[in-house]
Amino acid sequence: MTDHVSVERDIRCGADELWACIADIPRMAEWSPENIGATWLGGADPGAVGGRFKGTNRHGRKTWSTIGTVVTSDPGHAFAFRVKAGPLAVSEWRFTFTQTGDTTTVVESWTDLRGGLLRRVAPLFTGVQDRSTHNRATMEQTLDALKAQAEAATQP
Repeated sequence: MTDHVSVERDIRCGADELWACIADIPRMAEWSPENIGATWLGGADPGAVGGRFKGTNRHGRKTWSTIGTVVTSDPGHAFAFRVKAGPLAVSEWRFTFTQTGDTTTVVESWTDLRGGLLRRVAPLFTGVQDRSTHNRATMEQTLDALKAQAEAATQP
């Protein structure tokens, strides 16, 4: 069974600017209530397909790190990365950007790629029992925070 969650926001900002924010993975901690930081690995070209990064997350007292690999990098249109815990697939995160006039619709999507064993043991490491419901809530918060910051920066 694969879980998939998508949320979207209309943001008064250009698609290129919003894409640049999201593709700069270390900045994700500015908006996400769960992500607390990320660093590019091995001389990765930030935001480019194949670029790898270590992301660190926190939920309550639990912290954990994963490795992400950029799988889509289309400036102003789409950015996506897949996450692994060791050799095990965890998820794919995808952002799409559709600009109409001075407003861009940003869609953030999460697809659960974990196998049965990882689904059962993950709550021990993350403290999250229902990952789909939890991610929907944090994705809503992430896009709300991105919207607030981007629209404040574009005000005259």
